[in-house]
Amino acid sequence: MTATLRRAAFLDRDGVINIDSAYLSRWEDFRFVPGSVEAMRRLQQAGYALVVVTNQSGIARGYYSEHDYQLLTRQMRTALQAQGVTLAGVYHCPHHPAGKVPELAVDCACRKPAPGMILQAARELQLDLPHSLLVGDKESDLQAARAAGVGRAYLVHSGHPLTGESQQQADQVFDNLRACAEFLLGSPQGLV
Repeated sequence: MTATLRRAAFLDRDGVINIDSAYLSRWEDFRFVPGSVEAMRRLQQAGYALVVVTNQSGIARGYYSEHDYQLLTRQMRTALQAQGVTLAGVYHCPHHPAGKVPELAVDCACRKPAPGMILQAARELQLDLPHSLLVGDKESDLQAARAAGVGRAYLVHSGHPLTGESQQQADQVFDNLRACAEFLLGSPQGLV
């Protein structure tokens, strides 16, 4: 018997879920982007598994540890759970070729724009990539989605400059995750 594949909403973390404050590592500094929790709840209610895929080069750079990252992730998941949002998975890449931590200073298959995190999540969580979507805030998010075969990829404004090329590659660009979810939920091609 073959398991039924689930649709997923792959979400970058910094700039999509929380305000990007450069190498965020402490819960005290974590702030949800306004409307992001509501958007995640609505996507979840629409039947999408919520999966975070996040580059965390601060670990390779020695700015914070894997333990710090895991602690922050647990606190984020707990805060979301308290508001009715369950993350099906959280995947991170701790690598960066210019990192200061030798074992993490490598080229890898998981650091976006590579599709490794998305493909790992699809295998482990039995996800239907062509019927899934990704919301990110950088061109590397789009490239990872396309390389993995994710059906739709959207960008949100987070303060990172978006090139004309990245805006053309995106299925659409929104002010934030809430605006993206509102569009998708109200669209005939959307989340129904």
